[in-house]
Amino acid sequence: MTSEVLIIGGGVIGLSIARELHKLGAKRITIVEKGVCGEESSWAAAGMLGPQAEADSGGSFFDMTLASRDLYPDFAAELEAETGIDVGLDRSGTFYFAFSDEDVRALRERYEWQKKAGFPVELLTADEARRAEPFASPSVREALFFRGDWQVDNRKLLAALRKYAEINGIQIIKNTTVERLIVEGNQVVGVEVANGEIRGEQTVLATGAWTSLIKVGVADMPFKVEPVRGQIIAFHTAKQFFKHVVYTRRGYIVPRSDGRLLVGSTTEFVGFEKTTTAAAADLLREIAGEIAPSIGALSISDNWSGLRPFAADGLPVLGSIAGIEGLTIATAHYRNGILLAPLTARIVADRLIGGGDHPAFTAFGPDRFRFAVGSMS
Repeated sequence: MTSEVLIIGGGVIGLSIARELHKLGAKRITIVEKGVCGEESSWAAAGMLGPQAEADSGGSFFDMTLASRDLYPDFAAELEAETGIDVGLDRSGTFYFAFSDEDVRALRERYEWQKKAGFPVELLTADEARRAEPFASPSVREALFFRGDWQVDNRKLLAALRKYAEINGIQIIKNTTVERLIVEGNQVVGVEVANGEIRGEQTVLATGAWTSLIKVGVADMPFKVEPVRGQIIAFHTAKQFFKHVVYTRRGYIVPRSDGRLLVGSTTEFVGFEKTTTAAAADLLREIAGEIAPSIGALSISDNWSGLRPFAADGLPVLGSIAGIEGLTIATAHYRNGILLAPLTARIVADRLIGGGDHPAFTAFGPDRFRFAVGSMS
């Protein structure tokens, strides 16, 4: 049976799109995943929802991250009502700490442009920052507080999305690698896998770091997405050292309600190599120690890595390939897959079900890379 919508990739983006499509009335939805849904970069993330803390400037991408963050309260509440799983949305806010003269300059620049643009941001003295977070290093010089930047437990979020799919009859085909998109005329009609074909009336490509490995007909994908390894370490503490996410120019810490404290992360262009390294663990321990010396002295309880999907300009790839029908691309979210999942799902589902054309499909379309697609037959 041909699916109404065939989604390639079962990470947070693919799962969120499947849920949104189902809510809009799509009946036959199939997800094809090369491994197990939600166990690649989505699983390895830290769950930060911090567009303001991470933004050096405004623009269409920043606006998109804000809009998606603001969907999270309803997104989380709906998922809990639908599945019974609390995804751990923590709205305590996020700090940005400065430790050096250069840090202070960067902090002040971030504060000035966001304040001028009317975004909520608070400038705190070192004493004010340490009163809010008593375990913070005495070396903190200044801090920003972003009340609207939050965090979510990404693994609970994935569990809820998978359960939604299970409850609602969304078909998941796991451990199946897509080799190419089947193109007939100028229409994508399905995908080729090792043991045959899987057909769909519409196809969504949400394949993250593996996107460029898939052929479009006999041609290469007309844009490049490469994997960027990020490593995270975790400490487990009997008492909660921090109440808020703390972001710096070099890394971050994310406190979890179960006593874990996540420290991230690295940026490594090493291909599809997912191992963890002692060098990265040492670097991340230094980052933790800069934020709070008492944390840096703890024993590491866990570490892991994931492969972020990175396009040439670091921005998502959303929309269509010129001259190809029946295909919607939603990939290359890089460091923002968890953050952008609800908005990406909404605009892709609206496009497929209602014919809506969100500005993001123009701003972040694949044709901005201006590569020739070549023959698709």
